[in-house]
Amino acid sequence: MQTRRTFIQAAGGGALASLLPLAASAQALDQVKIYYGFPAGSAGDSVARRIGEKVAGSAYSRNVAVVDNRPGAGGRIALEVLKSAPADGSVLALSPFSCTSIYPHVYSKLSYDANKDFTAVSIGAVMHHGLAVGPKVPTSVVTVRDFLAWAKANPQEANYGSPAAGSTPHFIGALLGLTANVDLRHVPYRGSVPGITDVVGGQIAAMVTPSGDFLANHRAGKLRMIATSGRQRSPFSPEVPTFAEQGFAELTTEEWFGFYAPAQTPAAAIGRANAAVNAAVKERAVIDSLGVVGLIARGSTAEEMAKSQQAEFERWGPLVKRVGFTAES
Repeated sequence: MQTRRTFIQAAGGGALASLLPLAASAQALDQVKIYYGFPAGSAGDSVARRIGEKVAGSAYSRNVAVVDNRPGAGGRIALEVLKSAPADGSVLALSPFSCTSIYPHVYSKLSYDANKDFTAVSIGAVMHHGLAVGPKVPTSVVTVRDFLAWAKANPQEANYGSPAAGSTPHFIGALLGLTANVDLRHVPYRGSVPGITDVVGGQIAAMVTPSGDFLANHRAGKLRMIATSGRQRSPFSPEVPTFAEQGFAELTTEEWFGFYAPAQTPAAAIGRANAAVNAAVKERAVIDSLGVVGLIARGSTAEEMAKSQQAEFERWGPLVKRVGFTAES
C-alpha cells in the first residue's frame, strides 16, 4: 500500500510542488480594492496604481487592484471608509503616516483609532519633503539660513505654503520658524499644485511639500529648492542639501505611504497582501515609475510598518505641542 509519504518520495516531491500553485490560486481574491484619500494624479496615487497593477496574478489577487480615490479631509475620508470595510483582505487603504501618526495629536475628535481600527500591511514608498522659494525671494537666497535672514528682514512677506493644515510639511515649516526664532506665516492649500503655482507666480514666498512635486519647476528654474528632509540627499535632486546638512537636523523626516487593512483581517490574508506589495516594489517598472514623481519604492514587513507608525506617533506628539496647532486652533 502506498502511503502519502511514499507517494511524495516516489515522485521526488514533484506532485506536491505542482499542487502548491493551485493552492495559492485558490486562496487568491478575485478582486482587491485600494482606497486612497487624495486626488488621482497625485504622488501617492501613483503608489496605489503601480503596485495595484502588479498584484495581479499573485497569491493575493487574480486581477489588478481597483483604486478608489476618496479625497478630502486631509486623507481621513479613505481611512473612515476602510474602518467599516470587510475584514477579509479584499479592501486596503493607502495612507501617508501623517494620517495615523500625526493627526491623533491634531484632531481631538478623530473618527478612527489607527491602533484599534486598522492593521498594518506594508510600506509601499518613501518621500522626502522639500523647501522651495520663488521669484518673491531674491536670487541671492540659496540656503535655508539665507531664507531665514531674508524672512526676518521682510516680516510682511515672510510666509510659506503647505499642502494642508496639520500636514507634515506644515509642521516642518512651523518648526523651522520656531527653531530660528523667525515668524513664518503658514498659508494652507488644498494639495501641492495650487501652492506651487502661487510660489512660481510670486504670490507667496516659499512652500514646503513633497520634494517630488517641485522637481519639474526646480529643473526649469521657475523656483529654487533649497533643502530636502531626508537622512541623505534625495536621489532625484542630489544637488539640493538636506536640512540636517544646513544645521536643522530636527527637521529630518522621511514620510512613508503605507497599506492598511481593517482590524481583524486574518493574518494569512495580511501575509499574502504583504508578499504581493513587497514583490511589486522590487520591480524595475514600479521603481522607475515612482521615481518620476520623486518617490522611493520601498517595502517592509507588517511589523516594521506598525513599529514605525508608533515611533512617528511618539516623535510628533511633543513637536505638534511645541508648534501649538490643533484643528480647533
